[in-house]
Order: sequence, then structure tokens, then C-alpha cells
Amino acid sequence: MKIEMVDLKNQYLSIQKEIDSEVLNVIRDGNYINGPQVFSFKKNLERYLAVGNVIPCANGTDALQIAMMALDLNRGDEVIIPAFTYIATAEVVALLGLKPVWVDVNPDTFNIDPLAFEAAITPKTRLVVPVHLYGQCADMENIMRIANQHGIYVIEDTAQAIGAEYTYSNGKNTKAGTIGNIGCTSFFPSKNLGCFGDGGAIISNDQSLAKKIQIISNHGQEVKYIHTLVGVNSRLDTLQSAILDVKLKYLDLYNQARLSAASVYDLRLSEIEQIQIPVRFQKSTHVFHQYTIKVKDGSRDDLKSYLADNNISTMIYYPIPIHLQKAYLSDNYKAGSFPISEGLSNSVISLPMHTELNLNTLEFICDKISKFYKR
Repeated sequence: MKIEMVDLKNQYLSIQKEIDSEVLNVIRDGNYINGPQVFSFKKNLERYLAVGNVIPCANGTDALQIAMMALDLNRGDEVIIPAFTYIATAEVVALLGLKPVWVDVNPDTFNIDPLAFEAAITPKTRLVVPVHLYGQCADMENIMRIANQHGIYVIEDTAQAIGAEYTYSNGKNTKAGTIGNIGCTSFFPSKNLGCFGDGGAIISNDQSLAKKIQIISNHGQEVKYIHTLVGVNSRLDTLQSAILDVKLKYLDLYNQARLSAASVYDLRLSEIEQIQIPVRFQKSTHVFHQYTIKVKDGSRDDLKSYLADNNISTMIYYPIPIHLQKAYLSDNYKAGSFPISEGLSNSVISLPMHTELNLNTLEFICDKISKFYKR
């Protein structure tokens, strides 16, 4: 059988009775929008994250857009973003008429480089969006220090790192997404906490900012038909909330299962000199939304084809850095502008990673990779 990147079917089967019961409750009640399950999930996620406010919404991209709308940014304001990330982070910047400013990433953690962020600041910089790529936090302590010095907002894109913990230099621990002014996450089905469709949430400890976000996400109204702000229609429906409320109870177990799978990969693949296994950032736990290796000898595409021939799925996240995407080409940035990001696009490959991986499957994948480099 083909080994897929994710196995959502068997994850569902392991909690089928709970999921089915909650879904049927929603169907029987007929309260499909803003039902009590939405509020229940909101409160439970607030407790899990130890944060003041969670505002559920329709998807992770909406979460980023609403967050930026809440900050009253003006057209032409500059937003600093890593060049190596998923397109949604940049997409909303362009849609809102803001100016994206790309910066390079750390070659080991793949997250935004604080020094590159600091060097890119101009008088027009209003916001930075660190992305916690693949499952571990960016260097938030230094990012927040720099941002606070320059009066810059921080929106954490934590779509790939929900449940990860960040440790400050003084030993304080906090969850990913709760450090900046606002955190944004996605509940896309393949995420560590995924629903059975689209979903997202916005996170903030700032009460007034959270209230504004709630209003914007609901057509700009706090009272029905009284619109005080320009808003959007973005809500997490009751069915998805009910599903997420069940799965939230298992999130730490899911993340532990991913960590266990990563440990097997680490042990077996660290012996292969042509591969660099994921580097763990010492201030953050890693929840391994993806297990992404760097192929150092230029054989990445050949390895991908070889694994496909052996029924092993892989993915390249991401094959083209944002500044070289056709939709975002600019005279300010050329090939070679961000050598680390461009190098990663040519060398990274993600292996199957999900909660249902067993030792036999992991050993099979590692054996095939080993045989590829011994040919």
C-alpha cells in the first residue's frame, strides 16, 4: 500500500464514537452557525493555550487578514515576512494594499532570522509576521525585543505549530501563538489540530484588540445590523467546532506521537551524510507538523522520484520562495536576493508525518532512503 503524507482516516477511526456522537448532536439540534459547541471550543482552546481570547474563524488565511485589519494599517505600510513560507502569509498583505518586505531565514530552523528582520526595518515598517514553520517557534524573544524597540506589531503565524512551547531566557514557558500582539492558526484537516473542512482562529491577550477582531469577523457588527467597522464574514461553523473540541483533548497525545515518529527518523537518518535532519531550536519544543530534511548533495528530486517508485509519498514545502513567485515579482528582489531561502527551496523534502505512523512503516521509509544513498 502507498504510504501517504497524512492518515486522517485512521485517526478518525480511533475516536470515531466521540466524533460521531458530537456531530449527531449538532445535526439533531439544527444549530449549525454559532451553536454552543463554538463557544465550548473557544473556551477550551483558551484554557489550553492559557490565553485571554480565542476568536474562531473560517480558515487560517482569514485569521491573518482579520488580524491585520484590526491593527488599522494603512495602504503602503510595510510588513516584514520570511521569504520561505506558505503563500497565505503574503497573500493577505497584498490584498490589503500593504507592502510586503521579504527577509531571509535561519538555515537550520528555517524560521525568520531576527537579524534580517532588524536590518529590513524602515520608518514605514508597521508589522512583522514570524511564521513558526514545520512545528517549532521562531526566535520570539529577540523578535519581540526588536519589534518593541521600533514600535512594530507582531502577528505570529502558528498554523503549523499549535501546541509548541516557547521558553524565554528567564525560564518562563508559553504556547506558540500567545507571544505577539496577535496569533493566527489554521485547522485545515492535515494540521496537528485539524477539523473535517476549513477552520481557523485568532489569538490575543489584548482584550480591546480581541473585541475588535470579533467585530471585524462578524461583518463589522457587535449588535446585529449595527455596523461600526468594515468587516468580513468569517466564522467557524458548529459542526467543525464540535469536531475540534473532541480532538483538542488529544492534541498533546497527537503531538507526542509525531515527536516519537520524528525520533525514529532522527536516529536512522542521522547516519546518512547527504542528509541534514531537522535542527531543534533550543528555546522551542517541536510538534513536527512536517518532518523536513535538507538534502545536501543536490539529489533531492532524484530521492523524491525514488521514494515515489517505492510507494512513499513526499512533499516539497516550498519549491519556490515567495519573492520569486510570479504574482509577487518586484524590481526590488531578484534571484539571489535571499540565498538561504532559495537554497532551501532546492534542497528540502518532507517525509510522511502523522499520528498513525508505526515503527514498521518508519523503518521501511528509512531503509529505502538508506538504500538510495548506497546505490
